[in-house]
Amino acid sequence: MNSIRFSDGTQVPALGQGTWMMAERPTQRAGVELGLTLIDTAEMYAEGESERLVGEALRGLREQVFLVSKAYPQNTSSQRLPQACEASLKRLGTDRLDLYLLHWRGRVPLAETVEAMEKLVVAGKIRRWGVSNLDTADLQELIAAGGAACATDQVLYNLSRRGPEHDLLPWLTDHDMPVMAYSPIEQGRLLDNARLQEIAANLGATPAQVALAWVLCQGQVLAIPKAGTVAHVQENRAAAELHLSASDLAALDAAFSRPTKRRPLEML
Repeated sequence: MNSIRFSDGTQVPALGQGTWMMAERPTQRAGVELGLTLIDTAEMYAEGESERLVGEALRGLREQVFLVSKAYPQNTSSQRLPQACEASLKRLGTDRLDLYLLHWRGRVPLAETVEAMEKLVVAGKIRRWGVSNLDTADLQELIAAGGAACATDQVLYNLSRRGPEHDLLPWLTDHDMPVMAYSPIEQGRLLDNARLQEIAANLGATPAQVALAWVLCQGQVLAIPKAGTVAHVQENRAAAELHLSASDLAALDAAFSRPTKRRPLEML
């Protein structure tokens, strides 16, 4: 499987596992066995229940996984972020996170969040930190606020949500920050697209696999689809081996056009 590299040299598989809206059916252990060792969760997901169940599912596998969680924006102040992090660590049954993200921008000044994140790094509670749902202007402000150590931006990016390609993805590339793409198949809504179904049929693949393979073709982009069953995990894993030719990519560009102007960053 291809990998993506963080600026500190750490490499992780380009296909990971998301856990949004699936706390009641953890399938991460099966994914880890297939090489999907990056696991993404958040304190928001089922109000901590997702973290707790992920921790149970990964018991005994902590050294094999790259564990990511996210903090509510209201919890990213200098006073509240250490408390939020400790609560996430307790639910996950671990002593550190490999990556800790600001879930979206709130009222806490970015400079304060940066300082709080860096203190968690020094304390050994997190290995690195990043953000989610921040647009180009937000990231520029983050860097100006001392956030040059930001490791990644997790954003909504898929065939039907290509707005980040106009300016956000180039900016992230210039600053050596890989992208984490959440909802890479648009929560399943992409799968009814007739052109995508046709391309998938020609490749002997499913529409979901083609959509995932397309995201994985976009350079330093890591996709974190969720999967509710072991069979679904296996389907996702096979997408990492799917080759899209130049003609396949052209057909997808025709069906899902590139942005011609800047669009505000979309969120789900």
